[in-house]
Amino acid sequence: MPPPESEPPDDPSPAASPPKGEEAWTYEVAHPDADQDLAPIVGRNLRRLRVQRGLSLERMSKASGVSRAMLGQIELGQSAPTINVLWKIARALDLPFSALISTTGGAGTRLMRASQAKRLTSHDGSFASRALFPFDEPRRVEFYELHLKGHSEEKAEPHPPGTLENLIVTRGTIEMEVGTERHLLATGDAILFEADKPHVYRNVGPEDVTMYLVMTYAEEVG
Repeated sequence: MPPPESEPPDDPSPAASPPKGEEAWTYEVAHPDADQDLAPIVGRNLRRLRVQRGLSLERMSKASGVSRAMLGQIELGQSAPTINVLWKIARALDLPFSALISTTGGAGTRLMRASQAKRLTSHDGSFASRALFPFDEPRRVEFYELHLKGHSEEKAEPHPPGTLENLIVTRGTIEMEVGTERHLLATGDAILFEADKPHVYRNVGPEDVTMYLVMTYAEEVG
């Protein structure tokens, strides 16, 4: 890989100004109820992966659409990004979402207590995701628990080509929008779709929705 072109040194200081204004920067930060323990993990992973690819914060910002200031805050572990921001960063790095929140650990039986779960949220707290699998082993399948509050929606970026999502609704009713298709799922309904296109999880009722998602990649990750 040729060395990167000469650019001003990265300055991930909190005083840096986001290119799209303070309001846009604030919207990239997760809801205050988000799990703050993930912030330093995401920060270390992002900096390591960005440096490995020879990307400056400026180039990373252009590739991901996330403000340079926000990227700097994430790397410092001072800001918990939203789920959508993490998807944008992972896509720009051409890596699975879990690469940014992975931690190392031992092999064998893995017990993941609900009380110790790491949860990611949207900016307004209406959408929450909990990983139900360890990150430190090669895999093609990931398992998530999802919660979506009443009359809210979560827009997902396209995943890498060949990615499949298998979703089951265990409480409530949801409208699933995949590309130009729309499907209404009630409690107990499931759907399998190709997730390499934009898709939306939309809660059409007043009650909170609980879903479980199995994501399968075309190639092994981790």
